[in-house]
Amino acid sequence: MSEIDAAGRLRILIADDHPVFRDGLKAILASAGDMEVVGEAGDGRAAVRAFKDLHPDVVLMDLRMPALDGADAIAAILRTSPDARILVLTTMDGDADIQRALRAGARGYLLKDAFREEILAAIRTVGAGRKHVSTAAATRLAEHPLGHRLTEREVEVLEQIALGRSNKEIGDALSITEGTVKSHVNAVLEKLEAADRTEAAMIALKRGIIRFD
Repeated sequence: MSEIDAAGRLRILIADDHPVFRDGLKAILASAGDMEVVGEAGDGRAAVRAFKDLHPDVVLMDLRMPALDGADAIAAILRTSPDARILVLTTMDGDADIQRALRAGARGYLLKDAFREEILAAIRTVGAGRKHVSTAAATRLAEHPLGHRLTEREVEVLEQIALGRSNKEIGDALSITEGTVKSHVNAVLEKLEAADRTEAAMIALKRGIIRFD
């Protein structure tokens, strides 16, 4: 990690694929005397490259980005810079989204509807080497403390369910028998406490277990 600059400011890299949001965030950070935006990235791969070039003190990372999503970008940065301080700033509020980012190594998680003061406080907290998980994100995690507990294959089946495919179609797509698909579907319904396939798909999308970008 780089040292805080001579003026005592935190050097910030913004990784978000929406230029208008980046501009708004830069305006917020410019109002704080202890922060400086040193770089921007519009996708996950660009964020990894920018981190290597700039060595910022804090990265503000969106999760839903092209080329490489935010969680994968976080993991890629931490593989070469394990002390990197990354704060997720995103609209994705599902417990599975939050868990995915924190498991990847993010030190903080904040939703984009946060007030200016919380954004600045979270950046300072993460910049100081501590963790910050917003109250909204912590509440989502508390609702599902054990996570979704689905296996990788069950998630694949769930993705197929969300596409409206029958058991036979799912079996053909995943190269498994229709009977095996039925067993996975039953397990998914039980673990998600869903009454039927449609409700299971809705729960999974809401929680961020599956995503369709």
